Amino acid sequence: MHDIRLIRENPEAFDAALARRGGEPVAESLLALDARRRAVTTQMQEAQSRRNDASKAIGQAMAQGDKDRAEALKAEVAELKQTLPALEEEDRTLAAELQNALAGLPNLPAGDVPPGEDENANVELSQWGERREFAFEPKEHADLGPALGMDFETGANISGARFTFLRGQMARLHRALGQFMLDRQTAENGYTECAPPLLVRDEAAFGTGQLPKFTEDLFRTTDGHWLIPTAEVSLTNAVREQIINEAQFPIRMTALTPCFRSEAGAAGKDTRGFIRQHQFEKVELVSVVRPEESEAEHERMTECAEGVLQALGLPYRKMLLCAGDMGATARKTYDLEVWLPGQGAWREISSCSNCGDYQARRMNARYRPEGSKKTEFVHTLNGSGLAVGRTLVAVLENYQQEDGSVEVPEVLRPYMGGIERLIP
Repeated sequence: MHDIRLIRENPEAFDAALARRGGEPVAESLLALDARRRAVTTQMQEAQSRRNDASKAIGQAMAQGDKDRAEALKAEVAELKQTLPALEEEDRTLAAELQNALAGLPNLPAGDVPPGEDENANVELSQWGERREFAFEPKEHADLGPALGMDFETGANISGARFTFLRGQMARLHRALGQFMLDRQTAENGYTECAPPLLVRDEAAFGTGQLPKFTEDLFRTTDGHWLIPTAEVSLTNAVREQIINEAQFPIRMTALTPCFRSEAGAAGKDTRGFIRQHQFEKVELVSVVRPEESEAEHERMTECAEGVLQALGLPYRKMLLCAGDMGATARKTYDLEVWLPGQGAWREISSCSNCGDYQARRMNARYRPEGSKKTEFVHTLNGSGLAVGRTLVAVLENYQQEDGSVEVPEVLRPYMGGIERLIP
């Protein structure tokens, strides 16, 4: 959500920033709508004030015995009472129209976000880890997994495409990964573990930017709730409609939850295997901080996600997304891409974004700086620490052996009851 006052102050800069994301100029139309709304608001307020003044004057005229003036004032009040509802309705309509127009716009990119339209313009910042050299042709997880308990056929028979049924040692490794990630983010990185709702109301999905733009990407229940596409929705909305005490900062929350997405990528992309599912699990990281702290918090959050990959010994690279490839709510995003030897490709496994005050404005989440009477909007950040299913895929492909078994990374063995290898 954007502040119309800032657009009024510098419409050219707003349009220029929006253009970096591929957006068309909108400042002129927004300001025209804003001017209409303010004119109607002024007219309405003047009519309300005149109605109140005239109502008081009626009593004075009656007390003075001036019946003609009293009758004239009564007629004026009656006329105002007839015209005011139409002005009030027009004011509400124009305010809602402006609100909807602002709500449909993406966040503006930070100044250091590179230009570009898609992933081809993203910038690689660093790489970590050595890619393993195999003495055999490494398999993709979709070929390796079924003999180890990754049952695509049963998942599809039960629920359709993009659902998987995990069995035995594979299900245990999946659980171990989630628990390891959650323990690391809480014990080592200072995040507070949460168990948030998986069903949210419209205002929560609006607050984090899923509504109204991405309605078709979500699953909705028959009673009007939305299944969360990520725990970001529930965790970030924990501060909605609040004025936060400065002593609470920084607020850092994490949760391991199922996530549900009805849109699962472009047709024909990632349809094979466990990469892109309608239902998956993820450890989400959310921070709520003062505006001046959000850039440093963004770097810290990304390092927390990187630490999981490093502990698992999975090679990855850090990417700075270009303006055209970022999510709508982000002002700056780092993606972590893990190396998958079976595919011979880098694949996204975490996305960490600084949303600035974009979500806070939608949620009305504020704080009052020390010594100030005015409130300011907080800054919110979110990231994956990590996506559990994609990490499972990365472990399978990077730790596979020639006989089809998979070595269990050292840090996961305590969570696996000492199991050191998945056996076909």
